[in-house]
Order: sequence, then structure tokens, then C-alpha cells
Amino acid sequence: MKAFMGKNFLLQNETAKRLYHDYAAGMPIIDYHCHLSQQDIYENRTYNNLTEVWLYGDHYKWRAMRANGVEEKYITGGEGVGDYERFLAFARTVPMTLGNPLYHWSHLELRRLFGIEELINEANAPVIWAKANAKLQGGGYAVRDFIRNAGVEVVCTTDDPADSLEHHALLAQEPDLGFRVLPSFRPDKALEINRPTFLEYLGKLGESAQLELNSYDDLLHALEARARFFHAVGGRVSDHALDYVPWAETTREEAASIFAKALEGGGVTLEEERKYKTYTLLFLGRLYAELGWSMQYHINAHRSNNTRRFAELGPDTGFDSIGDSPVAVPLVRLLDRLDQDDQLPRTIVYSLNQTDNNVLAALIGSFQGGGIPGKIQLGAAWWFNDTKDGMLEQLKALGNMGLLGRFIGMLTDSRSFLSYTRHEYFRRIFCSLLGEWVENGEAPDDAELLRELVQGVSYGNAKAYFRFEE
Repeated sequence: MKAFMGKNFLLQNETAKRLYHDYAAGMPIIDYHCHLSQQDIYENRTYNNLTEVWLYGDHYKWRAMRANGVEEKYITGGEGVGDYERFLAFARTVPMTLGNPLYHWSHLELRRLFGIEELINEANAPVIWAKANAKLQGGGYAVRDFIRNAGVEVVCTTDDPADSLEHHALLAQEPDLGFRVLPSFRPDKALEINRPTFLEYLGKLGESAQLELNSYDDLLHALEARARFFHAVGGRVSDHALDYVPWAETTREEAASIFAKALEGGGVTLEEERKYKTYTLLFLGRLYAELGWSMQYHINAHRSNNTRRFAELGPDTGFDSIGDSPVAVPLVRLLDRLDQDDQLPRTIVYSLNQTDNNVLAALIGSFQGGGIPGKIQLGAAWWFNDTKDGMLEQLKALGNMGLLGRFIGMLTDSRSFLSYTRHEYFRRIFCSLLGEWVENGEAPDDAELLRELVQGVSYGNAKAYFRFEE
């Protein structure tokens, strides 16, 4: 019987062990999409206790606790509830997560970052709490320490166009930081024309761009100005949350008319929303191509399902799920329209619905080219797919229909500074898959070929793809 999470955790054969330990384990990390706080990194935030660093803001853990019958006040905080009580509620939950990646992630975080080997359960909770808090209060466990100790080379945070990026600018002036912190351009709020907060947001965007947004042309000018500002601060990546992929034939004049209607407080139909989003996405895609950026589409999340909890807690608190909107036709239309004018930027497409893997893996093959290896990418298994099975399915779909050797690998997509252990999790799974192919005679035991594949997917491909050095 193998030891739980021992040295060769998830490595199913001798080849996998060799690939991981010799080639993957020591590779740096390029975390090209996450939701970490630029301010926390600049201020080098420290934590008073394990709950603050482990449970605050982590909706993966919150969902599990709710499913285990934990009252909300012990999850997101409530009057009279202390951090130890919240930690204890999670410790009681962890044994029930066996089979969920949270079981592995939580143990990896304690083992790799705190050196704590105890199984997480109610009986061990006092010991874990004491050991972790002693480390947090003893120095060497601030935000920057977590990033450096994980071997991170680049962190791309997720930032709104209206953001001042003040902390990014300050971080860029620190010569001895040891890693780079770059912004990512996330203009979702400017596209969500039917949200109640749309007009309020236009005011913020206009203020940041020093423009009055009285027309659609004003909006496009503001978005372009902010993208160029992001570029000046080091941004080379955009990201879009496309809960559904919009497509509708339209013109700039029609999009402008729809925007004017919204500006006056008039209702915008779903078809009008599609037209507005289509034209705006095409405008932005062309801008990204000009700037030399990489564009990310995160597709098919179904967000804020629970109306009552959304009213109480707001978005991103663990009440989202997988969507099932059509992907193939609208996404082909978007990419093709950009490609027709040779203005399709490097693009990464992700779907939260795992059944879209084959659709996307085949679709991206229609738009490769331009002398760019892996120009259009099938993004890493994301969110609810960020599991052993989900990663394997994504890797196999890409391998079956594209070039696995050009894959840009893993990201954290996390708000937690402890989440870099997910890169280890991914690398072990990837090496196990390659090792299985070699042991079965489906791939050659060619050391140079395997080293190139493992180190490329772990790190090198992302470094070449994003060109952050430029």
C-alpha cells in the first residue's frame, strides 16, 4: 500500500516518477490568470491565523462547508463567531471531501507551505491550528514569501479597466521583488449592458479615462485608452467572462443606438445585448491584436444562482455552477470575423462545461497559424473541472485533436496565496499521463523528447507564448 500523499503521490509508474522529479518539480511558475490582490502583494500582507489565509474568500471551501451542514455564520463570518470556530468547522468538513480535489489541495497546502503532516480532521484541529499560527506569527509567511517560496516568476492579477493600477506601478519600481506582478484587462462590466450597475460603472470608467461617456464612441475611446494604460504598466493579457458566447450580425451604428438606449434608461432586449457585445468584443479583439496581447475567453459559467444568498453575500461566494449555452457557432463567428482581417490575437478559450472540450479542441485548429506555435489554446481545466479527472480529460482532448506539446499549462484562477500547490497537482497528473503512455509503448522512452514536453507544458510554453519579457 502506498503512503498517503507520499513522495510519489499521483505518479502511477516509474517513468512518471522520473519525469516529475527530474523535469517538472523544479520548474518556475507563470501564473497567467488569478484573482490575487495587487494591494496585498504590494503591502506584503501578513496573517494573524490560519483562518485568515486559508478560509477568507475561498468559495471552494465555503461550498463544501455548506454541503456538510455548517451554518453560514461559521463560513463567511457572523456575530460572535471567532476564527478558530470557523477553522474547526472546516476541519470537521475535510474528511467528508474525500474524492473532491479539496481533500488533496488542503493537505498539500498544509504540507508544502507549513510543513504540517497531520491529517485534517476535528481531532487534529488544535494541533494544526497551533502549528500553523506559530509559523504565521514567526516571520517568513507573508504574501510575498508564499509567492517566492512557490517559485513564481510572473503573477497576472485580474483588474477592471477603471482600476488605477497604483499598486502595480509601485511594485514595478521594486528592483529586488524577485517576481513580476502584471495586470490583466477584464472589461466585463463594460459589456454587461443589462446589469443594474451598468450606468454607475460607466461613470467610474469615464472618470478613470478622463472622458464623459455620452456615446458609444466615447465608450470605445475610454476602453482603448485604458487598455493602452494597462499596456504601459506591463499588461499583456486580457480576460472575458462570457457566460454565454454572444454573436449577432451588427454594425457600429446599431451598437451605438443600443448603447444610447441603455444610456437613457431604456430596456435592452437579449438580441440587442448580443449585438452590443458582439461589436464591442470585435473592437477589443482587434485592439488586443494591435497591442500584441493574449486574449482569454472564460465560457459557460452560470453565476449567482441563489437569489437570496446573492442579496446577502454578493457575487463570488460559492453559488455559481456550470452553464450549458451553445459554444461552437458563436465562437467560430467571433474568431473568424477577427481572422478575416488578420486581426485575431493569441487566444485562450476555456469552458466550464467539460462536454465542450472536444468542440473547443477541434475548433481552435481552424484558426492556428501566423507562425505562432499554439496561437489558439484550449485553456487549462478550470474551476469545477480543476480535478484529476477534469485535467486528464482536458489533456486528452487537446492531445487527440491538437498539439499537447504546445499547451501553456496550468494557472491558479484563485484568490488564495496558498493555491500554488495546484501547479504541483497538475504537473504530477501530467507526468503520470505521459508515463502511462511510455510504459504502454504508446510513446517512446526518449529522454530529450519527454524533457522538452514536460518542461514546456510546466513552464516554457507559457513563457514563450505571453512574451512578458517584451
